[in-house]
This record gives sequence, C-alpha cells and structure tokens, in this order.
Amino acid sequence: MMLIPCPWCGPRPETEFTYGEDAVPVRPADPAAVSDQEWTDYVYFRENPKGLHKELWFHGAGCHHWFVVERDTVTHEIVAAYPPGQPPEPAETGESGQ
Repeated sequence: MMLIPCPWCGPRPETEFTYGEDAVPVRPADPAAVSDQEWTDYVYFRENPKGLHKELWFHGAGCHHWFVVERDTVTHEIVAAYPPGQPPEPAETGESGQ
C-alpha cells in the first residue's frame, strides 16, 4: 500500500485518496478559439509515461483538498506532493509506494 503525503494532513494510506488525472496538460485559455480536434486531444488523450510523472490526487477521506503528486510510475515512489500552482516540496514519507 502506498503512503501518500497530503500537504495538509501528512502521510496517509492510499485508500483515503482518489486519483484525479494527469497534472501536466494545461486547459486552453480560450476553449472557443481552439479547433474541435485540439479540444478532443486536450480532453481525451493523455501520456502514459514510464518514470517520474505529475498527477492530481484528491484527499476524500481527509481534508478534501486536491494536490499534485510527483510519483515514479514504475516504483510508485513519491518524490513530492504540493498544492496546485505552488513549487514542489519533497515528500516526507521516505518510502517507496510498494
């Protein structure tokens, strides 16, 4: 089981959280100005990287905050967790997610 370091509540078991989505894509500033294909690509297509990746997680059984987790998709090691729009802070668990 992974311990996910909530920026507000500290390390908690993964069962308290819900994965939201890839944290990398940026919503178009003016959705009406992009083509249907560009909008479709933004909404439906995501990378599936092997290695370090940024993800949005929701702490549903705790503080009810969304936050960014930087996680290695191979080892599940979490290297940082922080509120969206803020600089990364190193994870405090020091454990891999396995």
